[in-house]
Amino acid sequence: KMAEKTHDGDGTFEVHDDIENGKPSDSHVENIRQSQPHFDIDPVLSKKLDRKFDYHIIPWLFGIWLFAFIDRSNIGNAKIDGLTEDLNISTGTKFNIALLVFYIPYILVDVPSNWIVKKVRAGIYLPTLITCWGIVSTFLGFTKSFAGLVVCRLFLGLFEGGFLGGIVVYLAMFYRRHQMLYRIGLFYCAAPLSGAFGGLLATGLATIRHGGYNRWPWIFFIEGIITTVFGITCFFFMPSTPADARFLTPEERKQAMKRLREDSHGATNVEDVNDEHFSWHWVRMAMLAPQTYFCALAWIFLLIPLYSFSLFLPSIIQGLGYRNTTQAQLLTVPPNMAAFFVVLLTASLSDRIKARGPIMAVGTLVALCGYIMILASKSNGVRYGGTFLVATGVYPGSAMIMGWLSNNLAPHYVRATGVGLLIGLANMAAFPATFIYLQKNA
Repeated sequence: KMAEKTHDGDGTFEVHDDIENGKPSDSHVENIRQSQPHFDIDPVLSKKLDRKFDYHIIPWLFGIWLFAFIDRSNIGNAKIDGLTEDLNISTGTKFNIALLVFYIPYILVDVPSNWIVKKVRAGIYLPTLITCWGIVSTFLGFTKSFAGLVVCRLFLGLFEGGFLGGIVVYLAMFYRRHQMLYRIGLFYCAAPLSGAFGGLLATGLATIRHGGYNRWPWIFFIEGIITTVFGITCFFFMPSTPADARFLTPEERKQAMKRLREDSHGATNVEDVNDEHFSWHWVRMAMLAPQTYFCALAWIFLLIPLYSFSLFLPSIIQGLGYRNTTQAQLLTVPPNMAAFFVVLLTASLSDRIKARGPIMAVGTLVALCGYIMILASKSNGVRYGGTFLVATGVYPGSAMIMGWLSNNLAPHYVRATGVGLLIGLANMAAFPATFIYLQKNA
């Protein structure tokens, strides 16, 4: 039957539609959205919920994404501290292949991993992923051959794959769609910060010589152990949904679930997102949504320079004439710190002016100017200055594209599928990005 809307006498409406137990019927979801229910939500309590979520959820996601980016890109720091020489991959394209294999499982698991987030419960699944990749990152330090490096990078991509989409889906279990982009920006700014933090860590860790392991293995040992400990800690503090958030009162939990149901525009009638059932109908809706593919295409062109920049920045700086390894590691910090602040600024600005595309367009122009400075100038100072423009230009767009698509997809499984598909398609950018900087060009 079609959706019906009846007045209950107190100024609110009850919607009776043809969705039962969170499952869609054959009718189009727009028929349901036309009869969107109205919920009486206390704006003061709603703001209080936002503050609590910001204090209790965002810091954990920030930390997880910080370590995720450190663990995938610290191979660039290890490279200039002797990894390629010790593993006999300093010539040819073996190092680039080791970078590339990370993204193969990373791409393949994006969509199914997003489905699992709710099935297994996000508060268990996401900490499990970070703990597993922390262990794999630690074992990278024991690598003695090219084959071992490739195997570890494959497993690292397997466990990190789906995590970014999982975070976006997880956030959508707590925040309304118009609040998503700024929160995505809050955790995504950890990506450039990881370049700064990772460079500082690598500077100190690469001086360790102990137990037959010298320099670069300690980058993986220590950073991997830190990630593992952080992942285990997340088990105790990350709720799966507002319904089981211990930092909320019973009334706050009820209010949080109510506003999420309103935000889904009546696409389901479940009170708790955990009660929404999987259906291939939702998957088809996401796969037929043209905005998913437009966003993926745009993101591919943003990720090619972002990935090549984050993976090869230490090598690029060495190529500018800063041959001292310690100096090169330290010089990766300022450009990444600049990008950290710009991501925060642009996420806030785009929400305030309700514009995404113009800000991304400006970012690409800034990055283009930076690349021109690096390529055209003969002054190392000017070329190093170009890395600041590249960093501040390429990082902000990713957060905006994810928030942009997430804002336009509902309910849960449509968003989970669409965001996973977006990330999987866009990360094909890694195939050209990992081969942009070859050893022969060093």
